[in-house]
Amino acid sequence: MGADRGRDRGRRLRSAALLGCGGMLVAGCASMPDSGDVHAVQASQRADSQVQVYAVPPREGAAADEIVDGFLEAMTSDDPQFATARKYLTPQAARGWKPDQSTTVLADGPNPQPNRVNDKGDSSSFTFTVTGKPVAVVDKQHAYQPARSKATYNETIHLVRQSGPGGKEWRIDSLPEGLLLGQSDFQRIYRSVNKYYFAAGQDRLVADPVYVRQRNDPETQMNLVTQTVMAVLDGPTNWLRPVVASRFPSGTALKEGTKSLSFDDRNALKVPLNERASNVGGTQCRKMAAQLLFTLRDLTATRVGQVELDRANGSQLCVLGGDQAEDYAPDRTSTKPGQYFLDAQGRLARMRAGARDSADASESADGDTDSDVVTELVPGPFGRLEQPLRTVAVDRPERRAAGVSTDGRSLYVAPIVTDGELVKTPVTSKSKDSKDGLSAPSWDGRGDLWVADRDPGQPRLLRLDHGAGQPQVVDVAGLNGAHIEQVRMSADGVRIALLVTEDGHTTLRIGRVERIGDPEHPQVSVVELRPGAPQMEDVTAVSWAGRSRLVVVGKESGGLQQQLRYMQTDGSMAAAGNLPGANRVTEIAAADDERLPLVAHSREDGIVRLPPGATWKTAVKKGSSPVYPG
Repeated sequence: MGADRGRDRGRRLRSAALLGCGGMLVAGCASMPDSGDVHAVQASQRADSQVQVYAVPPREGAAADEIVDGFLEAMTSDDPQFATARKYLTPQAARGWKPDQSTTVLADGPNPQPNRVNDKGDSSSFTFTVTGKPVAVVDKQHAYQPARSKATYNETIHLVRQSGPGGKEWRIDSLPEGLLLGQSDFQRIYRSVNKYYFAAGQDRLVADPVYVRQRNDPETQMNLVTQTVMAVLDGPTNWLRPVVASRFPSGTALKEGTKSLSFDDRNALKVPLNERASNVGGTQCRKMAAQLLFTLRDLTATRVGQVELDRANGSQLCVLGGDQAEDYAPDRTSTKPGQYFLDAQGRLARMRAGARDSADASESADGDTDSDVVTELVPGPFGRLEQPLRTVAVDRPERRAAGVSTDGRSLYVAPIVTDGELVKTPVTSKSKDSKDGLSAPSWDGRGDLWVADRDPGQPRLLRLDHGAGQPQVVDVAGLNGAHIEQVRMSADGVRIALLVTEDGHTTLRIGRVERIGDPEHPQVSVVELRPGAPQMEDVTAVSWAGRSRLVVVGKESGGLQQQLRYMQTDGSMAAAGNLPGANRVTEIAAADDERLPLVAHSREDGIVRLPPGATWKTAVKKGSSPVYPG
């Protein structure tokens, strides 16, 4: 709000009135205050999700700059249909303005400055240039798109004099499209939510992050739950659409007139649908309900009990409980995934939290460990030092591992739950420098194994179908000469996180994995790379840390201090994004379950762990390549 657009412009803050209110996590105040004074508000107060902000109409005889300031403030309000904001516009501009078309996010808010160059000399018109540092645009699909250009945002607001009750009044007749918000106002007003759709050809759900308003949407008057359900029914965002599908029939919407959906005292939700969904079968209906159930879990701190879908006539289509929905989970791995690492000799070991004399502890991989962690070598070739490794990846069922040899030229696969054969795959690198060669491998949820060959003479992204056979070279569109340094596959197998080096900087890109042709032996490619951590100029390490979240280690442009952050796959910073720093982190690993600790390799402290709400603590003094399954 005002704090975003020049702290010396204190008069702007008078354009907001506030009403404090209580309410459920998914609900806010829905009524306009009918009494009380207008007060200036500090930014810290504005961050309260239970505070409602209402705009104040233009005062009689307001100067042109007051009209512009008041309108920009009014865009940050919870005013239904932005009715007060439209009072700053001419009637024609008010009818044509569509605030739901897009939301432009500027770092310090829009900054208007007078620009009289093209105005008439008779003071009948007035132009302001609005500038700011672009952060992102949220489109009509609610999709967040980071600014790709560092160029300053530069648009105009034009005012004219029109006749009013008190004589001639300044009003805006030309303005930028959609909403203009500062970053802090955007974070106050909007909330990141994962929608869910099915991966093409699979019964596995994929997260599709979007931003919805935290309280009633001014345009539709729908509450947060209803907005989120509608966003699912509207279908996937354009970026994800080619690789996922919705099980809702085309044209499915909420029953006409539905504005407020809410959970009952059993945390169950009834969703009335229109006629387009009335004839679906039971299996399809349960998949539809699963899409909503996983989506709604992001909105409440308590477990969603069940989702019931109803026909337009009020009869029940189907009911799906939380436990039943797990059949469609994006990450069908162990509820307690292991934490693995390579010891000082290049052997694969597992960390187990708990007392050192736990029943399942066996030979210690390194005797110099933290007292809260027990380490044990895995069964099989990788635990016996048949092949020393420099990097490793454990498959998601935790039955096999893949590792790269210490010279970086060979890729091996071996079982880790029983004794078995060490398999040298056909994947080899011809790199002459051992610091190049093969990247750390990564397994997706389909059981495919991915690795990058960083040979400067022949850089490639390779995939082994189910971790075996001949490697397939995966085409990556949009690299434009940049080289892949690291590969991290999502559990759903349709998104890939790549660390890419270009012009001396390593950045994070998120790509979409497309499969065409024979489902058993598809042709696979990576397309539409987009920035995953646009604020960071140099990224050192990355790991998936949830269904649409990553943990990223790197430095901002011009920064000297290493930063650890949670980022969304759309390039926005996740809630509580900043993490405690560790010393010179080179590798990081996270589980999809945020209750499990982060694990990292520090050049100074060895293998370190960060449990939720705690501080970094050394687990193993001599080791490398910490990983969770994946």
